Amino acid sequence: MTGRPSRHAMVVVLAGGAIMSVAMGTRQSFGLYLEPLAGGYGHSLGLIAFAIALHNLTWGIAQPFAGAAADRFGPAPVVAAGALLYAGGLSLVALSASGAALILGMGVLVGLGISCTSFGVVMAALGRAVPAGRRSMAMGLASAGGSLGQALFVPLAQGVAQQSGMAASLLVLASCLVAAAPLGVLLHQAPGPGEMAEPSMPLREAVSQAFGHRGYCLLTLGFFTCGFQLAFIGTHLPAYLTLCGMPASAGASALALIGLFNMIGSALCGWLGGRFPQQWALGWLYLLRSAVILAFFLAPKTGPVVFAFAAAMGLMWLGTVPLTSGLVAKLFGTRHLGTLFGLCFLSHQVGSFLGSWSGGLIFDLTGSYSLVWVAAAMAGLVAAALHFPIDATSPHTSAAGPRRV
Repeated sequence: MTGRPSRHAMVVVLAGGAIMSVAMGTRQSFGLYLEPLAGGYGHSLGLIAFAIALHNLTWGIAQPFAGAAADRFGPAPVVAAGALLYAGGLSLVALSASGAALILGMGVLVGLGISCTSFGVVMAALGRAVPAGRRSMAMGLASAGGSLGQALFVPLAQGVAQQSGMAASLLVLASCLVAAAPLGVLLHQAPGPGEMAEPSMPLREAVSQAFGHRGYCLLTLGFFTCGFQLAFIGTHLPAYLTLCGMPASAGASALALIGLFNMIGSALCGWLGGRFPQQWALGWLYLLRSAVILAFFLAPKTGPVVFAFAAAMGLMWLGTVPLTSGLVAKLFGTRHLGTLFGLCFLSHQVGSFLGSWSGGLIFDLTGSYSLVWVAAAMAGLVAAALHFPIDATSPHTSAAGPRRV
């Protein structure tokens, strides 16, 4: 399919990018509220960090169910419900000073909400709306929308917090999510020719087929590494740079640069996935990540080194998402894409939880982040070794059926 995408397909891409921008941009602002929640409401940093880590785990567990609901009922009600849950969680944190409200709001409701307004639901809708030849690029553009949101919503949240306080800032973000709730209607797309040609099968059979496919299992195992690396760096890079003698502003600047360069990297990875085998692109991406992480860990910590590290990591930050979701669509089609990518994404979020938590645990035990930096680099080598052997032959077209583990 080499023709130009339809106007409706372009609307779906733009709507998906907008939803991702609000959902992911809001999520990237959470670090701004650590000190205000501790100082204003008296929560311990450990409790706040746990609540933020818990939303990652809740997101991962809920993602397959959110994807299944979008596959069955369409993305509009799922996005709307998720945006309202997300907004409700932020409002609960803003309006109540209790620890239970923090855990329920930030840890549970936000996790449920973001599972309905991010990758699993948006990527599945794009997979159905865009021709297969352009699917990877479309997913890359929508993924880049999350980084655009980081550039827009982090300054918004910080500005409102400085002018009117933390509670007002959280309520403004909640209002933006409520405003984004109707955008799910624009993600609706009648099944395209590729989806209509897919064999109809019950969800349970589709899941069984996926986990019986060696390539899907390798892809899912490898996605764990992505979550581990990104959560560790996103959570602990500012503290690590401070320990290395750099000013506190260095960490914030590095995270902002990662978001800026990820806008380019996500689109670039989506483009690569449309021209080269996606499993090879993923393998090389993980190898390059490992090289960059190890080089940064061993290098002297100076401004140019931090800038180069942030730029390089940003180019590879969320590039795994369009490549992974695109490969799942290639293997199994788009009929149950939300569910199958959601199950794969659960592995990513388990890695996210462990990456964030283990960084603090290892530092408490050893007084250093060194072991986790090395582990993050080594994990990338393992992930690359898992991706290169993936057989991307769809069981729908293979006479021999899926390869068994």
